[in-house]
Amino acid sequence: MTQREIFFVANEVNELGGVGRWQEQMARLLAGRGHRVTIIGIAPPEVPMDLGENPRFETLTLYDRRPPGRRRPRVPLGRFDPAVRRQEADMRRAAERLSRAFRAAGPGAVIIVTQVWAMEWVVLADTAGHPVIGMSHESFEASRRSSRFERVLRYYKDVDRLLLLTQEDADGWVGAGLNNVGFLPNPLPVTPGAPSPRTEKAVVSIGRLSHAKGVDLLLDVWAEAAPRQPGWILRIYGAGDYEAELRQRCTELGLDGSVEWAGQTDDVIGALRRASVFVQSSRGEGFPLVLLEAMACGVPCAAFDCSPGVREIVRDGEDGLLARHGNTTELARLLVRLMSDENLRDTMGERARENVQRFAPDVITRRWEELFDFLER
Repeated sequence: MTQREIFFVANEVNELGGVGRWQEQMARLLAGRGHRVTIIGIAPPEVPMDLGENPRFETLTLYDRRPPGRRRPRVPLGRFDPAVRRQEADMRRAAERLSRAFRAAGPGAVIIVTQVWAMEWVVLADTAGHPVIGMSHESFEASRRSSRFERVLRYYKDVDRLLLLTQEDADGWVGAGLNNVGFLPNPLPVTPGAPSPRTEKAVVSIGRLSHAKGVDLLLDVWAEAAPRQPGWILRIYGAGDYEAELRQRCTELGLDGSVEWAGQTDDVIGALRRASVFVQSSRGEGFPLVLLEAMACGVPCAAFDCSPGVREIVRDGEDGLLARHGNTTELARLLVRLMSDENLRDTMGERARENVQRFAPDVITRRWEELFDFLER
């Protein structure tokens, strides 16, 4: 195995969230296999994630505070607009720090740009001939509905490989005109020693209390499901700006007696071991790590079929159940099906624990190393 110098270039080094968790895990896995790894962030995180003591990789952040978005030139000044020129000069100074790091790396180095905003600095840098891998951690449809769609087309069109999380998402970008596209799923974040006993009458949700995570939809789901299975509780882990609004909605629906607001947790596995069912009600996802974690804990999942990543993880009817995107009545029915049938929970939970091993860290890390070798040829 060739030992390489690997750079992750991201919006932030350690922002709390799915991309930050994935980045920290991949850096740790690759460093554990003898590679020299550096994570470079453009700006400091808004909500930092603890990287632990003495991580096995280096970190660097280009700015002391988050820089503003790109300015639009004022008509009729165009590219001669002084404000735009000052911003471009500032970005080039920051990009020169990237150039110095890339030039100092030896043969075989690889640059992985995990988010398209960070790519705006990488395109200004001297990549010193090293392969550049761009990434998008959201579904193709989510990108297409956002401002990131045009930026992915613009900034990733010339990278050596653009990686998506599923074949279906990769096919979407091929259809949009990119010819450098592949896919690699996220690795299983943890391999718990023991599964959930699935004995507590608890349905668990874990995620930010945000519009995207659809906790408002989950409360509507629970309002239909809870009366049909008395004695069960919905335990919601997470924090966010929508918390007060969601709690008020919970009260209005008469659910205070069966909903537990558990707050943000650093012990996801501990939370899942107290669950008999996991539910995800997101409006959109990329390749949700918490679904992988729930399955690794032997907890059967019921979720909205909101993205190719969810369909890739959960095999509907085999190791979990999927409802049509946004159909709260259907998701409530699936929850009741799992809550009411202990044998079904146990069967699906054990299958989930087995099936999720196709995303085992060693499997995914080897696929990354095979890609590095291919791009070096």
